[in-house]
Amino acid sequence: MNQQAINVAFAGNPNCGKTTLFNAYTGARLKVSNWPGVTVEKKEGAFRFHDKPYKLVDLPGLYSLTCYSTEEILSRQYLLGDEVDVVVDVADASNLERNLYLTLQLIELGKPVILALNMMDIVEERGMEIDMHRLPEMLGIPVVPVSARKRTGLEVLMHTVAHHQGKANSVPVEHHHDLVCQSVHRHDHHHEFAMVYSDEIEDKIDDIEERLLKKYPDIVNPRWHAIKMLEKDVDIMKKYPVYVGDIVDKNYEHEIINQKYDFIEEIIDEVVMNKASKEACTDKADELMTHPVWGMPIFFGIMAVVFLLTFVVGNWIAGGFEVVIGIVTDFIQKSMIGLHLSDGIISLVCDGIITGVGGILTFLPNIFILFLALAFLEDSGYMARVAYVMDGLMGKMGLSGRAFIPMLLGFGCTVPAIMSARTLEDTRDRLRTIMVTPFMSCSARLPIYVLFSKMFFGKYAMIAAFSMYVIGLLVAIGVALIYSKVVCRNEEKNCLLIELPEYKAPNARTIIIYVWEKVADYLTKAGTTILAGSVILWLIMNFGPKGMVTDISQSFAAGIGCLLVPILAPAGLGLWQMGVALISGIAAKEMVVSSCSVLFGMNINSNEGILAFQKTLEGMGFGIVNAYALMVFCLLYIPCMATIATIHKETESWKWTIGMVLLQLLIAWGIAVIVFQAGSIFIGG
Repeated sequence: MNQQAINVAFAGNPNCGKTTLFNAYTGARLKVSNWPGVTVEKKEGAFRFHDKPYKLVDLPGLYSLTCYSTEEILSRQYLLGDEVDVVVDVADASNLERNLYLTLQLIELGKPVILALNMMDIVEERGMEIDMHRLPEMLGIPVVPVSARKRTGLEVLMHTVAHHQGKANSVPVEHHHDLVCQSVHRHDHHHEFAMVYSDEIEDKIDDIEERLLKKYPDIVNPRWHAIKMLEKDVDIMKKYPVYVGDIVDKNYEHEIINQKYDFIEEIIDEVVMNKASKEACTDKADELMTHPVWGMPIFFGIMAVVFLLTFVVGNWIAGGFEVVIGIVTDFIQKSMIGLHLSDGIISLVCDGIITGVGGILTFLPNIFILFLALAFLEDSGYMARVAYVMDGLMGKMGLSGRAFIPMLLGFGCTVPAIMSARTLEDTRDRLRTIMVTPFMSCSARLPIYVLFSKMFFGKYAMIAAFSMYVIGLLVAIGVALIYSKVVCRNEEKNCLLIELPEYKAPNARTIIIYVWEKVADYLTKAGTTILAGSVILWLIMNFGPKGMVTDISQSFAAGIGCLLVPILAPAGLGLWQMGVALISGIAAKEMVVSSCSVLFGMNINSNEGILAFQKTLEGMGFGIVNAYALMVFCLLYIPCMATIATIHKETESWKWTIGMVLLQLLIAWGIAVIVFQAGSIFIGG
């Protein structure tokens, strides 16, 4: 017999740990999709608790249910529907004052609400205390302390959900403030509702309720609708047209907000102890981290340390990978020879597949450390500070500091970075952010920098590679600046409104999941796209118009590359092999490295192979300036196919997508030409 699932909506402010708590229940049973008709993620999960089925929905992070953003509109529509049985309001207990505004709005919806006080472990670490008896009395809803990070309180929370289903405001409200004694209101609302407004507003709410019930007797929660009409909410007034002009003489939203915060302040004073001490640590750190002068140098210093670790520690670990890959390659080659397989099959496997895929796997330690560092910065609360620090610079580009977060995520992978631009409320900001984000150097380009900087820059390899990230950022800033001055010169700048969460120790489980997902994606790409690309590359290298060839210069690959030589030569990339490698990079940027390995017939899985590759290139006139121009070109030219598809999906415009691709190609070629020509004059080719 199929039981009806209990539908639970998880709501909360950004950075409150809501998704971590949601994942703790759903685990791998998670489905991510978009809300119908919009590009905002919708997460659903299912699990059983005491043999009862539960369906959980993780709503987008939001600060209020007033419809200012797409996320707020979608969340409110979902919560107002009949589908929701219980709302779990996840609040950051260490920053309760900020979170309670949404809590009061959720309570007013009239749905069963449970307040899950997350991060209680952080509250204890900071020496704070929360009165868990008084808080539910003042709010009129159950309050459950939990820690998503330590996975404590999870069973109690779901037990409360099971028993609170269909019971809105089941906890008796007990107000002890002076307003109860002073109120002369005709109804004793202080014993009915958690949030009670001034007598003037309460009288208006009652009058509007009467008119709503008279015209719409089946309306659910008329009090909430009356409050929205006092705020002149366009959607509600359109959905329930009723004359209230004699009651709503102005927009009361400002007064309603202020009175909510007055009540929140009263709650905090009564239930939170030792609050001042916990704020001092974050404020003291932010004096330096968000300093108008030192904030930006500190950010670049942190990123420099990240890439120092990526190269020094990553290269040390990569040495072990090289040995293992070399042993595996020799074993497979000897086994195939022992089986008397044809030279063509042996060449395909050893020179095509193993050389191509193995060359990429060598750089896995570097990728792992980069993602580990980015996950640490994100989970500690520092990423939001970066957006705040960069707001001044981004403002000159015609963008909000919030747009820097997708750009920063682009250091990991461009696809989720572009998707994260959905959080920008202004469509113009969103498009401009999507336009500049691909100039950020994603992790797929890192193997290119590692290989060519190691070959040609010696002890300055880390500096050469790090400069790619700086160049990408500067080009993005330049493009956005030119666009804002030429196309958007008359537009008003959007102000930055962003939460600066409390600093906290990163959660090991969250970091492990994040890094594993990124590494798994990298390995999947090596096992699919790069594997297929290596096979195709081997085929066009070993076959030509006349069939299979022994001279690679007679192959299809050489023919394609030779067509590109005149175009790429001014940028110092006039080798046909480089042209073919760059084309393969459109499928996946890592393919540039594996393609070079295959095209030049070099095994770059060892230091000896890399040294031999360097000598081969130098013998063909490819020196340090050519290498730097190649790195710059790979940084800026056409993004991978997955990114192109994401750009089209997010912009819903082939015109915009093709325009971006052509723009990047033109900028990449132009800057690479400048780098090579200038470098040849001052340094020599």
